[in-house]
Amino acid sequence: MASLLKASSNVFLSEKLPFLSRSKTRQGVVPKKVTFRSAPVALSLSTSTGTVEHDPISNSPDIAIPIMVNGCTGKMGKSVIQAADSAGLHVVPVSFDAEKNSGQTVELCGKKILVHGPSDRERILASVFQEYPNLIVVDYTVPAAVNDNAELYGKVGVPFVMGTTGGDRDQLYKTVEESKVYAVISPQMGKQVVAFLAAMEIMAEQFPGAFSGYSLQVMESHQAGKLDTSGTAKAIISCFQKLGVSFDMDQIQMIRDPKQQVEMVGVPEEHLSGHAFHLYHLTSPDQTVSFEFQHNVCGRSIYAEGTVDAVLFLAKKVKLKADKRIYNMIDVLREGNMR
Repeated sequence: MASLLKASSNVFLSEKLPFLSRSKTRQGVVPKKVTFRSAPVALSLSTSTGTVEHDPISNSPDIAIPIMVNGCTGKMGKSVIQAADSAGLHVVPVSFDAEKNSGQTVELCGKKILVHGPSDRERILASVFQEYPNLIVVDYTVPAAVNDNAELYGKVGVPFVMGTTGGDRDQLYKTVEESKVYAVISPQMGKQVVAFLAAMEIMAEQFPGAFSGYSLQVMESHQAGKLDTSGTAKAIISCFQKLGVSFDMDQIQMIRDPKQQVEMVGVPEEHLSGHAFHLYHLTSPDQTVSFEFQHNVCGRSIYAEGTVDAVLFLAKKVKLKADKRIYNMIDVLREGNMR
C-alpha cells in the first residue's frame, strides 16, 4: 500500500472542499466531484442440533490449522472463508449464526458449511473442539452477540479472533481475562489501516499540539447499510485532537447515498456494497498550508487477509503457550509476515 502525505501552500485558499462542510454530521448533498483515487484497494495517506458431522480428516498435528468461521452467511464471513482457503487453512464445516439462518448450508470453496442457531451451541462447539484440538474460531457475527459469544468461547476454552465490532468492550476483555483463553480482538482487521492508525497515535503522543490552530474537515463514505459513523475515522480524529486540532465528532461528513458515492466520491459501482473511503483535510489558520490524509478501501479482502494473519499469529502463540493471552492487530503487525 502506498502512502501519501501532502502539504501544499496557497492551496484551497479561495475554495473550500465542497463536500466537506462545517455543519453537523449528515448525509447531505455533495455539490461536485471529489477527486478520489479509486484503485480496487487503495490506502493512501492516497437446523440440526444433533450430532455434528464433519468431513473426515486426520487430527495429525501436520495438517492445516482448522478454523471455524461464525457468521459465515454474511459478506465478511464469506470473505474470510475464501481468504482462509487460499492460505491453506482448513475451514471446518460448522458455523454459528442467527436463529433465522439455522439449518442453512453455505457452499463456498468446495465446502458445505452447516449453520447452527443459538440453541445447544456449547455442546456443538465442544464437539468440534474435541475433533479439532488446534481449532481457532473467527467471529464476524453481530454486535449484539459479541459478549455472549466471547463467554461461550471462554467457557469451552477455544482460542478466537474477534472481528465483530460493538458490544460491551470492557466486559469482553474481562471475560477473556477471566477465562484465560487466547484471543485476538480488533474492530479493525486491515493491517495497513492499523499501521496508519498506529503511526498517527505515535505522532500524537510525541508531538502534541503540533497542529494547534489548524482546522479539520473529515469525510467518510461507506456502503448504505452502515448506519453508524466510521470507528476508524473517530480514532484518527482523536489523534488530531491530541495534535491540537479542535473538532467535534458530529462534524464528520457521512456519505451513504450510492449516487453521490459514484458521482461525487468516485466509488466504483461494483464496490458500492462494500467500501470504506476516508479523507481528512487540515488547513492552517492563515490558509496558506494544507495537509491531506486519505485511505480508501474497496471490497473486504484487506480485512479478510488481516484476519487470516491474526489466525496464524494466534495459533503460534497457543502452540508456544505464551504468557500473554489477549492480543490486537498491533501485536500481529509486530510479529511481521505470517505467511
